[in-house]
Amino acid sequence: MSPTTADLPRTAELHGADAPDFAARFRAEVLPANRPVILRGLVKHWPAVQAAQTSDQAVCEYLLPFYQGARIPLSLGDPAAGRHLFYREGMAGLTFERRPTELADGLRLLLAQAHDATAPAIYMDSMPLPACLPQLAGAIPLPLMNPQVMPRIWIGNAVRVQTHFDLMQNLACVVAGRRRFTLFPPEQLPNLYIGPIDFTPAGPPVSMVDLEAPDYDRYPRFREALAHAQVAELDAGDALYLPYAWWHQVESLSGFNILVNYWWTDTPPPTKPFDALLHAVLAFRHMPPEQQAVWRGLLDYFAFEHHGPALAHLAPEHRGLMGLSSPQQAEAIKGILGEAFKRG
Repeated sequence: MSPTTADLPRTAELHGADAPDFAARFRAEVLPANRPVILRGLVKHWPAVQAAQTSDQAVCEYLLPFYQGARIPLSLGDPAAGRHLFYREGMAGLTFERRPTELADGLRLLLAQAHDATAPAIYMDSMPLPACLPQLAGAIPLPLMNPQVMPRIWIGNAVRVQTHFDLMQNLACVVAGRRRFTLFPPEQLPNLYIGPIDFTPAGPPVSMVDLEAPDYDRYPRFREALAHAQVAELDAGDALYLPYAWWHQVESLSGFNILVNYWWTDTPPPTKPFDALLHAVLAFRHMPPEQQAVWRGLLDYFAFEHHGPALAHLAPEHRGLMGLSSPQQAEAIKGILGEAFKRG
């Protein structure tokens, strides 16, 4: 018998968010472990969370004075899709359409239909606070985060976002409603049956397996992915730490939901790694296996430095483009790549 999401182990939890040493524990215990952790009650003190405990209307009234008029993205789902933000049958488009709107109009639409089980998906997603609610960040302090990390806000009804990953670390804080995250470690990539990387519902590629009804005949290795999965369920005031590139399906479990999240990386790359992946596909995919093995070794040595710093036997000034990372080095490499692509 195949496992279901109800059978999955629960994500580990860290309590005591009120303790003065909590931020230090987060940095000393959670980040180095590189595993998801629920931080119970982390943001229960936020005024927005407290307003949401009163009513959906109350938290909307709390947010609107922060709004400065920027247009925001609103996704409206196909009622036939069951609020699943995904591909249509046969991948003939997506199950939702996006259009810009005013925050007040989006909230009004959501409040009118939040508890209507027949309403379509209504989702205002990934809105940077400096753009749409510029003063709100100051009202939701989070000592765990570097102040330079930009928060984003997500508002909607009970929608299901397909399993995907982010090339960032993520701290997701529930302001209103309840959320369920189904989590898979990065090494389960081959068992998640990923869709195209150039036609996606929202940016990153997604798993093609429907968690609600997995088709094991079509996706047999997904059983192995489920064997390594876990589930995190969060109430308002809770937060989830997600390490870099962990796969996650996100379900909003209430008729009205708000989440604020923080994406960051400790070592931002000078270029987009996904661009390098596309270049690698173009360069290596059609090589004979014996040549791919050679390039796998070269990448391990020069790019990933699995054997220690590349060219460490040379003085730093003699390592050329493999010397210490710097803006000048990055620009030199980009210049070489630009010329290479011009030549075709």
